[in-house]
Amino acid sequence: MAKASDFEGKNPDELFYVVEYSPEEAEKTGYSNYSYWGSVFHNFLKKKSAVFCALLFLFLVIFTFVALAIGKYDYATLVVDQNNKFISPNSEYWFGTDNIGRDYWCQVWFAAQTSIRLALVVALGEGIVGIIIGLIWGYVRSLDRFFTELYNLINNIPIIIYMTLIALMIGQSFTIMAISLIATGWLNMARGVRNMVFMYRDREYNLASRCLGTPLWRVLTKNILPYLVSVIILRLALSIPSTIGLESTLSYLGLGLDDRTPSLGVLLRNARLFFLDYPYLLIFPAVIVSIISVTFYICGNAFSDAADPRNHV
Repeated sequence: MAKASDFEGKNPDELFYVVEYSPEEAEKTGYSNYSYWGSVFHNFLKKKSAVFCALLFLFLVIFTFVALAIGKYDYATLVVDQNNKFISPNSEYWFGTDNIGRDYWCQVWFAAQTSIRLALVVALGEGIVGIIIGLIWGYVRSLDRFFTELYNLINNIPIIIYMTLIALMIGQSFTIMAISLIATGWLNMARGVRNMVFMYRDREYNLASRCLGTPLWRVLTKNILPYLVSVIILRLALSIPSTIGLESTLSYLGLGLDDRTPSLGVLLRNARLFFLDYPYLLIFPAVIVSIISVTFYICGNAFSDAADPRNHV
């Protein structure tokens, strides 16, 4: 540490020097290369199990297209051969044949493709509807009672009743099931968003925005929505395996997709009468359902934690 005696008797010109002015340096301020999404992916990549599950699911999705391309039989021209019933997996029929002699390989992978597509559509629809309603539900106090009663009305009736009425009165198809699941599945997303909006609605910066006349949509999208990213990601990630599981259950009960639109649930339903004697009919679709459910559960939790700003340094 310098002492006062070190400066005694020295010329001021020796103690100080003039720094040259640079416009570029003067424009510079404190800078950090922090990026929110960069930090999210950095934290996510630290979790090896979640990365492995994400790659496994991606591989599964890609393989559903590859499997149909390399298969020996085309699902669109699937031939019913009563003489080839219940053939175990072999070099000709890689996954064996079903109870009416159809190739099970193309059925399983076409059904997996259908179930994944349904899950993604439903997750996206639930996300959009749930986020919009949740933001309005949590922010506009006068509508809280209305949305609370609507939530209780829909949520307290078992979904089996809804799907039974829809299947009997409207029909069974991919579009009908997707719309039906979105119409009843937005509740969890909306409830989670609404609870989070309650926490941030009356923060000082939101009060200041309202006093300055900021439009409601801008307060919701700019001030509040960014804080809900981790909750939204978790709900979306968990919605995909939940949808596939629900579709499998409904199809098993005969309330899901029709036989003309095969899905993993339809295959599981068809296998229930024969799986004790021919277990491969149940094993292949059940393994795919399990892989999708487990991978998305692990990835959803890991990505939600990574997206939480409190976990960023």
